[in-house]
Amino acid sequence: MSPTDPAAQDPQRLWSPLVRELVPYVAGEQPKIANLTKLNTNESPFPPSPKVRAAIIAALGSDGDSLRLYPDPDAVALRQVIAQQQGLTADQVFVGNGSDEVLAHIFKAFFCQEKPLLYPEISYSFYPVYSQFFQLNTVAVPLADDFSIDITAYQQPNGGIIITNPNAPTGMLLGLAEIEQVLQQHPDSLVVIDEAYIDFGGQSAVGLIAHYDNLMVCQTTSKSRALAGLRVGMAFAQPQLIAALMRVKDSFNSYPLDRMALAGAMASFQDQAYFEQTCQQVIANREVLVAQLEQLGFVVLPSGANFVFARHPEHAGLDLATRLRTAGIIVRHFNKPKIHPFLRITIGTIEQNQRLVAQLTEMLV
Repeated sequence: MSPTDPAAQDPQRLWSPLVRELVPYVAGEQPKIANLTKLNTNESPFPPSPKVRAAIIAALGSDGDSLRLYPDPDAVALRQVIAQQQGLTADQVFVGNGSDEVLAHIFKAFFCQEKPLLYPEISYSFYPVYSQFFQLNTVAVPLADDFSIDITAYQQPNGGIIITNPNAPTGMLLGLAEIEQVLQQHPDSLVVIDEAYIDFGGQSAVGLIAHYDNLMVCQTTSKSRALAGLRVGMAFAQPQLIAALMRVKDSFNSYPLDRMALAGAMASFQDQAYFEQTCQQVIANREVLVAQLEQLGFVVLPSGANFVFARHPEHAGLDLATRLRTAGIIVRHFNKPKIHPFLRITIGTIEQNQRLVAQLTEMLV
């Protein structure tokens, strides 16, 4: 290729103008490091239900012949199982290729309009990414001084509201009474409650769906059900809202879930006892870790998630994250205004948490 070749001068010359301007989401890294304690991406510290593995093997079959056939495009059996577990009907359930893609469908189906979308100033990093991708008008609503979500700040004109509960990366919860206030104040706006972490101590808003036709709840199997590798996300709402998501799905990808994902997710929802046991273990591990971090001088925000958001008054967050990484322990640091002093620490096994605490103790004491 010569220096005068157009491609050499501008490698993006064939890109669309929108793509040139995109600032993509940066996922938590998945490094291949020996003896690594990985506490950076909020994955479950425990494996999925044993029934998941058995179901996937059964779906594959002895010769893999089932893979010749397309999966059910409407995931009817999975939606029925989830609906039963959630106290809903199947037409109130949407499933997709992870909650991120489900959120993308939600943004396209409901938020592409002139009035701005409202979301917390500090929240899930994908919200501004999708807003740019779909060219939405948005307003990032400031948090309160204690990093909680101030629902009174949402009393402004909007074309939709999305709130993560518990919020990420803070881990702080909103109560159902506060969510109801938002729903009641904006009857003509869709209010989306993103509940990726709700199973670790919060109360889901799914029970409000029967009472509010402007509510949609989004959840995932990646955290509490330990299925981040299968990519299965869900949305719950009244049927007329689910119909809009189905329309978007079938205009984008009619087959978002493969046969293995359908089988594995169904098995997980059919083993509620294992689900509840592992959630309770994560909560117990979290409470122990919070107490240990506080003993080391950390300020830890109240968490209803499978992670904690903590800062040390005498040490920069980036410095702590860098030193931990050198010791083979990875946590998440966000180099952003207001939260750069903090570390987001995924709750691990007892052994993983103790390795973290031991290393911090060596660094700080």
